Amino acid sequence: MTVPIVPGFHPDPSICRVGDTYYLANSSFEYVPGVPIRRSTDLVSWELAGHALTRPSQLPPSEGAANTGVFAPTLRHHDGRFHLVTTNVPRPGHLIVTAEDPAGPWSDPVVVAGTDGIDPDLCWDDAGVCHLTWTSFHPERPGITSAPIDPATGAVLAEPRRLWTGTGLAAPEGPHLYRVGGWWYLLLAEGGTERGHAVTVARARTPDGPYEPAPSNPVLTHRSTTHPVQNTGHADLVERPDGSWAMVYLGVRPRGKTPQFHVNGRETFLAGVDWVDGWPVVVEDRFPVEPADHSFTDGFASPQLHPRWVAPGAGPETFTRWAAPGELVLTAARPLLTRALDEYWTAVARLDVSRGTAAFVVRIDDRHWYGLTADGETVTATLTIGPARHVVTTVPAGPVVSLRIRARRPAPSGPLHEVTEPDLVELSVLGADDRAQVLGAFDGRYLSTEVAAGFTGRMIGVEALGGTVSLREFRYATG
Repeated sequence: MTVPIVPGFHPDPSICRVGDTYYLANSSFEYVPGVPIRRSTDLVSWELAGHALTRPSQLPPSEGAANTGVFAPTLRHHDGRFHLVTTNVPRPGHLIVTAEDPAGPWSDPVVVAGTDGIDPDLCWDDAGVCHLTWTSFHPERPGITSAPIDPATGAVLAEPRRLWTGTGLAAPEGPHLYRVGGWWYLLLAEGGTERGHAVTVARARTPDGPYEPAPSNPVLTHRSTTHPVQNTGHADLVERPDGSWAMVYLGVRPRGKTPQFHVNGRETFLAGVDWVDGWPVVVEDRFPVEPADHSFTDGFASPQLHPRWVAPGAGPETFTRWAAPGELVLTAARPLLTRALDEYWTAVARLDVSRGTAAFVVRIDDRHWYGLTADGETVTATLTIGPARHVVTTVPAGPVVSLRIRARRPAPSGPLHEVTEPDLVELSVLGADDRAQVLGAFDGRYLSTEVAAGFTGRMIGVEALGGTVSLREFRYATG
């Protein structure tokens, strides 16, 4: 499997099925609304249904600091309701929200106090008792920990107990607990979410253990291989209507010269699963996935923003206002962003900056971005890499301007005729006939996770730096 089912920054997938329909949740970290929810009937093609965390009562506004916010969720369906459990870092405890329809509305959260850690999971036993399992940071009880809880109140019903510490690899995390046949299976991510990432599994006769590891662990990893998808791990299992099984997991597509660089974050991939001698065996090529065209044009024709738009720390509705068809007004607050979904792409923003200054950017976070700033008289190309900020050039431009950012394929170079960069990020101003005035093309590695660190991926969008600006159109094209 080399093509993700959900591309771009969509890590930590969790999946469940109701009837013939599958539902998928992903981490969102600092971006609001939180936890995108998708639906599918074939596991391959997914539609964005909405988000689980959309209100300040669910996800209080924050500064939107990089790599904080909503970590790995688990999505489950039980007794006619969807349950989603996750963690809002650095706030303590896990939070649970529920809904009849995964498109929303979702309830306000119930917090399970005293369960500090990350990567919570929910599972119900035959008696109807709900078990919360998570990666514990408790100094006396580190590792994969579980406790029975009341999901309606957040009450912990018994002393938490440690289930398993994994196979010995770094960072055992991402637990999911399942009842399959006469066994309880505990699926983990191990090795860290970088190149050593792996999926491991253990089983026990009761949810309390003791757990025996699979003899073939890890059941999925691409570490120390030349596979184009790396960092594979953090998986979840789902049973299909015909009784077969599938797995969703995260991976990245690194490019360029060693150590290689992944720029769009951790993406969601799909594999089949067979049960052999009581253990899951991953079949990576069971589901053919073809590259998709993710192109779209948003003309902001109505007041309702498409759910693709997010912002760090607070929802877009807190700093945007629909003025008229084709005029979305932004005030100086936060960037309005959408995910980069392809290895190579083109984005164009048409802006009216007669009443303010705007930046059109591609970014990993507020310390790693390339962009174009328009103030009604000029456009300036700027590169920001950590503490270093470099103004490339400034050109004259009017109050209504079309700006273009492209991530394009680099050409081989050097004495070994190698491709060094993951891509080149090209910054341009478009003329009336869409003829580009290219201000420069820059090494994309500096907008990669390997340089910026963290858990997210590239985002593209517009920010009002002062006054108010109008976003009249945004176009995104694959390739």
